[in-house]
Amino acid sequence: MNDRVRIEFADHVADVKLIRSDKMNALDPAMFQAIIDAIEEVRGMAGVRCVVLSGEGRAFCAGLDMASMTSGGTGVSIAERTHGDANIVQQVAWGWRTLPMPVIAAVHGVAFGGGFQIMSGADIRIASPFTRFSIRELHWGLVPDMAGIALWRGLARDDVLRELTYTAREFDGGEARELGFVTTLADDPWGEAMTLAKLIAARNPEAVRGAKTLFNRAADEGGAALLQAESDVQLGIIRRPNQVEQVTANMQKRPAVFAD
Repeated sequence: MNDRVRIEFADHVADVKLIRSDKMNALDPAMFQAIIDAIEEVRGMAGVRCVVLSGEGRAFCAGLDMASMTSGGTGVSIAERTHGDANIVQQVAWGWRTLPMPVIAAVHGVAFGGGFQIMSGADIRIASPFTRFSIRELHWGLVPDMAGIALWRGLARDDVLRELTYTAREFDGGEARELGFVTTLADDPWGEAMTLAKLIAARNPEAVRGAKTLFNRAADEGGAALLQAESDVQLGIIRRPNQVEQVTANMQKRPAVFAD
């Protein structure tokens, strides 16, 4: 795609890699834009049923490239809402949540600051037990501002989030798993993520996307609205060709063949 992000596509899975490996995939203005471009490219790709997001080299993402910050800043305005409810720096994390298909983050090395927030935008997070994590912004005298607060509220307890934010301390994969930031640990996070992505891609894509829609609404909607949303989404799926194919394939004990 460019010198910051690469996208490969096979078996209905988009494999998205941050490839600024010489800088541990740190975020400079070009990286911000490349990630946003990758999100939109995946959104528009036909046949994508799941996304795997990872970092090439020694790290998932080390957060902001402080050298680029001190030499002239990010070059973007955080006051302007450039992507719906989000500004440009929030979109690099929030954008993964807005994709219609599930996103699995495969995390290794470090996920600091902005990298931790990008990871948090995924539906599922698989990490090496040796990964180093940090909500890093207070280390630089800042607050998390890449959609972290909105993304973390469904992952960890409020007091845990406050402690990690106020202290900016590091923690490993085991603690991240215990606290709720990581779904599961694996020695090969990318390999495990690809295996899981292919399993998800073998399900009715309309039902998978419908389920993601409902989960995305769960944090903000009241009970009555969610009950209605469940019915509305189901009515758009049930008895449609892909749902019928899922039932038929199950009965015939064969893999289902879906139309995207």
